Amino acid sequence: MLPVQLRYQFRVYPAPGQRIELARAFGCARVVFNDGLKLRQQAREAGLPYVSDAELSKRIITQAVATSSLPQAARESEP
Repeated sequence: MLPVQLRYQFRVYPAPGQRIELARAFGCARVVFNDGLKLRQQAREAGLPYVSDAELSKRIITQAVATSSLPQAARESEP
């Protein structure tokens, strides 16, 4: 028996505000992907073991929090 493969094709026509938010989200995803790729390439060049997905997530999230304004925003929201 052959497996059934379904495929859907559709187009999205976002409103101008949605277009901006989508561009921002995809831009962030691209930056995260590139950062992860860079970390894995550096580890490979240095002869280190393969960086797991969990370790990669931990490093990238830590880096993002350290470079963002999230900690500042949290401090400003305190009474």
